[in-house]
Amino acid sequence: MQETWVRSLGREDPLEEDVATHSSILAWRVPGTEEPGELQSMGSKRVGHNSATSTSTSATSRPQLKKVALPYRCGQDRTDAIATCRFLVHVLWAAAWLPEAFSAAEKAACSCSKILRHEEFQDGCKAACNGPYDGKWSKTMVGYGPEDDHFVTELTYNYGIGSYQLGNDFLGITVASRQAVSNARKLKWPLSEMGDGVFETKAPGGYKFYLQDCSPPQSDPVLKVTLAVSDLQKSLNYWSNLLGMKIYEEDEKKQRALLGYADNQCKLELRAIPGKVDHATGFGRIAFSCPQKELSDLEDLMKRENQKILTPLVSLDTPGKATVQVIILADPDGHEICFVGDEAFRELSKVDPEGNKLLDDAIAGDKSDEWFAAQKKPKATG
Repeated sequence: MQETWVRSLGREDPLEEDVATHSSILAWRVPGTEEPGELQSMGSKRVGHNSATSTSTSATSRPQLKKVALPYRCGQDRTDAIATCRFLVHVLWAAAWLPEAFSAAEKAACSCSKILRHEEFQDGCKAACNGPYDGKWSKTMVGYGPEDDHFVTELTYNYGIGSYQLGNDFLGITVASRQAVSNARKLKWPLSEMGDGVFETKAPGGYKFYLQDCSPPQSDPVLKVTLAVSDLQKSLNYWSNLLGMKIYEEDEKKQRALLGYADNQCKLELRAIPGKVDHATGFGRIAFSCPQKELSDLEDLMKRENQKILTPLVSLDTPGKATVQVIILADPDGHEICFVGDEAFRELSKVDPEGNKLLDDAIAGDKSDEWFAAQKKPKATG
């Protein structure tokens, strides 16, 4: 039973102190440091998003989502689940400088994590997985275990973008790992003690991890991902009533809520902030898997409810690997949400034993800094 560590997330949370004052927190696309001599990237910006359908509304109507009995991918009984079998699989950032990004991910919060796979693409993604950019890009998955049953981070790298502008949309990732805290201290990585055994650390690009100095749960050390929202009730209506997430905790006074699809999964935390949620150019995406046959039903639901669809149901190819189907949505604050068909995603997301080597080769072979220097041109800003 995973109830113990889920409850522990209800403690006095260090994020609460930041919400009212921060205007530039972790963006989903990791900006470069822009210091001389550091490796940056090569490419052009695509005009507009792939597609956007209807304008988002407050979704005041609350559809009755039926209960179904479906097999749960982690072996749990799903007969009491709302709507469908869904799994929070990863969050996406874009790195402006690969060595810096992986130093951050591995040495700071993911010190015990692994490179699960690395993939290179010659053209921009049809679902804007690499942002609104054309040209060569890469994707690297980093996590504590296989994507089939662990939450992971997807780092995308555009070979032409030197930096991204931070927004206030992404508030951090919380990880329970005594080893991560110990490793960060040994590496002299900056840590700020927030109290109650929680430490805040930042990657070079500015995004935050909250490390709990305790033993991790058996399921996954990554406890929650925190997003900023402008209207908590409006967001809860979207994420719970439309997307079928269970509300584990709701604190009206502190304007926060904790949601998830199952007890032993990484949770999604929503925190209200003053004013508008600003994604700037460093925005990213949060991804969920679900049975492929439900993707078209989800698309139809969003159309009926007049919700925003950034990319209608589309097939995405990965060279030499499985083709997956995805749909990209946007919540009331514009947070991008990807739903991917689980069956093909299981094939695509298998751990690649060559992942580390492929990443090392890509870093060594990236000559974009020399190219831009020879052309006497600056790198593009996202």
